[in-house]
Amino acid sequence: MTEPAPLETGWQPTTPPDDTLLRAYTLNVAAASAVLADSLGGRTLVSDAYALADVGRDAGFASSGVLLQPLGADFARVMAEIGAFYADGWGETMLMSPWPTPDLRPLGWGLVGHPPLHLLPPGRSAAPLPPGVRVGAVGDAAALTEWQRIAVLAYPFATLRRFGPHPLAGPAVLDDARMRFWLAFADERPVGAAQTFTEAGVTQVMLVATLPAARRRGIGAALTWAAALADPALPALLLSSDEGRPVYARMGFLPL
Repeated sequence: MTEPAPLETGWQPTTPPDDTLLRAYTLNVAAASAVLADSLGGRTLVSDAYALADVGRDAGFASSGVLLQPLGADFARVMAEIGAFYADGWGETMLMSPWPTPDLRPLGWGLVGHPPLHLLPPGRSAAPLPPGVRVGAVGDAAALTEWQRIAVLAYPFATLRRFGPHPLAGPAVLDDARMRFWLAFADERPVGAAQTFTEAGVTQVMLVATLPAARRRGIGAALTWAAALADPALPALLLSSDEGRPVYARMGFLPL
């Protein structure tokens, strides 16, 4: 008698990437972290349960992991493997989970929060740029260095500002067409940064940030439009902060 096929959970290794938007986004996050870590000479480890990347120091999203399956009966084993991978690193590491997890504080993790996932369907058009503002794509190593400087100053990378400067990506990342970086200029001065990664049929919008002195001028929205429409034919997905959520809502992003 033939054994019945296991029921589809939506998170098996054989589940198609486009099964759900959340699965596509999760696989996108895993691939993006690996690309960033590789560009900085870091390490990666992938299993059915997780995808991990580590640079050995604070490096923004380059030192982060994502759970690829819900933590079930294998919780202790999976978390032990993740802890062992990061045991020799130094600096902040972020672990993302699309599902609720048990309390991970006894294992040395601290809860950052529960940022909502937002969707911008394809077919949208960018709003006009604010007066005196332009947004451009980063095309060479010098521009990438400037992008990193602005990103560290504008984004809440507290430890990077304290112990930096540390690069968030290596120049080799510019050879990967899936990863793109954006700089915003106000009166020709760089004031904001954003990042996108295209994989699994979706565009992930990452690290949208504006220098404090340049906020409330529509620059964050301008950066988000450029990033979200990097491939206008694809849906764009992002995690929003409390400060950014009203901006994304006005742009038409839908909370999932």
